[in-house]
Amino acid sequence: MRKLLVSSFVSLDGVVESPMAWAHRFFGDECSEYAYHKLDDVEFFLLGRKAYETFLPVWPNITGKVYIDRINRLKKLVASTTLGDVAWNASLLKGDIAEELAALKSQDGGHIIKYGVTALDRTLLDHKLVDEYDLWIMPTRVGQGKRAFADIEADKLDLEFVRTHRFANGVMALTYHPR
Repeated sequence: MRKLLVSSFVSLDGVVESPMAWAHRFFGDECSEYAYHKLDDVEFFLLGRKAYETFLPVWPNITGKVYIDRINRLKKLVASTTLGDVAWNASLLKGDIAEELAALKSQDGGHIIKYGVTALDRTLLDHKLVDEYDLWIMPTRVGQGKRAFADIEADKLDLEFVRTHRFANGVMALTYHPR
C-alpha cells in the first residue's frame, strides 16, 4: 500500500504561502540531500491546481540539479476541476479526488508526496488520506501570508509527533502522523 506524505516549509510565524520567496536561503546542500532521500520511495507528486500552475513554468526548465531532476521525473497528479490539460508528466484528477486518491493508495507501488499545506489538505484530512506530515520549520519571520492549516477545522487536525531532524542551519523538520 502506498502512503500519502505531505511536506511543507513553515516560517516561525506559521506562514506556508509562497515559500519560494522566503525559504530558499535555508535550502542548502544538507536540506537538499535530506529532501532528496525523502523521495526514495516516492512514485507520485500530488499538486493542487495553484501549486501546479506555480511549479509548471519553472521546475521543468531546471536541469542538472539532482533534487529537481528527481522531482521532474516523478509522475504528477494534479487535483483540479478547472484545468483541461496538464503537462510535465502529469495526470489530471478531475472527479472525486478523495476517491481517486484512496484507490491509488490501496495499490502497491511507490508513495505519493505533496508539497505545501494547502486548501487541498482539508479534503485529504476529511477522508483520512494523509499518512505523514513533514513540517520544515524555517528560522525566519515572514509577516504575512496563508498560515499552516488555516483551511482546516480545529477538530479535524489531531497529529501525533513522531520524530525531528535538526539541520546545521537551524531548520527543524518535524514529522507527525494523523491519529
